[in-house]
Amino acid sequence: MPFIVFLVIVIFLISTTIRIVPEACAMVVERLGRFHTVWRPGIHFLIPFADRIAKRINLKEQVADFPPQPVITKDNVTMRIDSVVFFVITDPKLYAYGVENPIAAIENLTATTLRNIIGSMDLDTTLTSRDEINTQMRSLLDVATDPWGIKVNRVELKNILPPDAIREAMEKQMKAEREKREAITLAKGNKESAILTAEGNKEAAILNAQADKQKAILAAEAQKEKEIREAEGRAQAILNVQRAEAEGIRLLKEAGADDAVLRIRSLETFAKVSEGKATKIIIPSDIQNMAGLLNGLKESLSSPSCSSLSSVPENENEEV
Repeated sequence: MPFIVFLVIVIFLISTTIRIVPEACAMVVERLGRFHTVWRPGIHFLIPFADRIAKRINLKEQVADFPPQPVITKDNVTMRIDSVVFFVITDPKLYAYGVENPIAAIENLTATTLRNIIGSMDLDTTLTSRDEINTQMRSLLDVATDPWGIKVNRVELKNILPPDAIREAMEKQMKAEREKREAITLAKGNKESAILTAEGNKEAAILNAQADKQKAILAAEAQKEKEIREAEGRAQAILNVQRAEAEGIRLLKEAGADDAVLRIRSLETFAKVSEGKATKIIIPSDIQNMAGLLNGLKESLSSPSCSSLSSVPENENEEV
């Protein structure tokens, strides 16, 4: 029986002297009522009846969401702003003994800092300067909470709530701005449409003029080509006639025709001419030397179409 009592006492003492600190936590230990040490994560031994754990501290980053605070801007507009503070405990001893209620202290400090910053800004600047306000608050809160073993990592403004009358005026202003932008956009669209239409008409007129010009050029070139072809045809016809006459003369020469043959051929040609309707015939002067032949041709020349025949002196022509 005494052994069992002794065993129970030993187990009780062991359970009260051994402490295990989990990760991301710390314990502030007091000995005989005074600060002794800070236990970090691991196993530690506590002296019974002399040491005690004064405070357990969470070393993780923590978030404090504060309710909306009334603030007044530089142009005397009252609004409500709620903020969020992200902080971490860097010194457990200062956090345990620096301030009675650190969270309440941070909340009050945040409210007063926010009032100071917003009080130097007007309404429009406040609504458009969230980043600047966040940066200033983080810097001021970090300096103020450093003696408490707290480091402020970030401050964010969740909502900025102006009065109802101000919100209605802002909505009307935004509506007017939207209508203004809409009218400007429509005007620009109509202007661009008119410009594009005019440019299209201009390009169409230019293309039509170029088409007419090209059509006239092609017609002129076709007429020119036609006239050239016709002229070449006439020239070729004349050339062919001349070649035929030259070929006839050449053949006569090659045949060895004498003057008598040539004169007979001339008379035959003359007879054919006299059978026509012409009233005037030009007779070469060398026909006078053919007196004998003229007597033989009187009958053929006495046709009604030929009225008279006269000779002309040598080296001259005669009209009949």
